[in-house]
Amino acid sequence: MSMPDLIRERYINPYTDFGFKKLFGTEMNKDLLISFLNALFHGTKKEITDIQYLNGEHLGDGYGDRRAVFDVYCMTADGGRFIVEMQKAEQSYFKDRSVYYSTFAIREQGVKGKEWDYHLEDVYTVGILNFEFPNNEYPSDSYRHEIKLKDTEDNHVFYDKLTFVYLEMPKFTKTEDELDGMFDKWMFVLRNLGRLMERPKALQDRVFKKLFEQAEIAKYDETERRRYYESQKEYWDYYSTMTTAMNKGIAKGRAEGRAEGIAEGRADVARNLKKKGMSVSDIADVTGLTEEEIRTL
Repeated sequence: MSMPDLIRERYINPYTDFGFKKLFGTEMNKDLLISFLNALFHGTKKEITDIQYLNGEHLGDGYGDRRAVFDVYCMTADGGRFIVEMQKAEQSYFKDRSVYYSTFAIREQGVKGKEWDYHLEDVYTVGILNFEFPNNEYPSDSYRHEIKLKDTEDNHVFYDKLTFVYLEMPKFTKTEDELDGMFDKWMFVLRNLGRLMERPKALQDRVFKKLFEQAEIAKYDETERRRYYESQKEYWDYYSTMTTAMNKGIAKGRAEGRAEGIAEGRADVARNLKKKGMSVSDIADVTGLTEEEIRTL
């Protein structure tokens, strides 16, 4: 089966690495990212008029420190930092990873070599999740979650410069006729772009005209099409491997009534991801196993 025969679609899937970075991670398409962020934060912060893309790959402060690679990392004209991540599948310690990644955008603001008063600009982490938080953490009709540091006694915002926004995409089920405002439109296009065959009438705004033009696979050259098809295949392989192995492990753990079954399921995931060529550190993020445990599998 040839690569083009593998997937027949008109527009790219934004859940793929290629698709997401093509639409939101290039200078040519930064107006798409600006529109999305303004819709996401409408009424909660001043309008973003321009952004500057920053280096999305960060190392720790010393040799051997864990690396962080962001899908999209940018800075607004007023100095605010935005980390935007597309999360394809649920991961162990996802929240820990999200908080850990935010620290890079905080620490890089430190002034070295001269006096510094610890003033920090805003840091925002945006997670577009292709899964729901486990254990029914939020109601079934609640899909946008904005988290800040708050006082647990009176619930006031203690520190308003660190914000996490998570979008549980599977919960967004509005039809085209139900869309109300730009945020709904962005949620709809992110949720459905890969399976649409034409631009919906509700998405006639100029920004969406450009998005659909940039997302049309037929307009790509041979190199870009191959990169996209490879990214799409990796996405489905990753999702299938994760879902199958973890479900087997959980089912085994429940049947046997002990934690070893779930642990074995995680080990199966790690073995399969190693075969796919994923790095040990990334496998550790996915499975919750230590890097040493993964190396011994």
